[in-house]
Amino acid sequence: MSDATTTEPCDACGEPTTDALARTVRLSVDRANIDTQRLCPDCFADWIQRYQDRLGSGDSGADGSSEIIVD
Repeated sequence: MSDATTTEPCDACGEPTTDALARTVRLSVDRANIDTQRLCPDCFADWIQRYQDRLGSGDSGADGSSEIIVD
């Protein structure tokens, strides 16, 4: 078996997650890395749901535009 696929724990639940399934969430402010998390698919789905609940449902301003930039 090859070492091409490594298994490291999910930062949220601690379960082993292969590179092929892992998702990395990076928080950067003004191009400075603030936080990086390696998440398994289930924890990533939970993270997306929390993100949408907290940031996606807020008032987007009178003209309907948003000030949140995701890249």
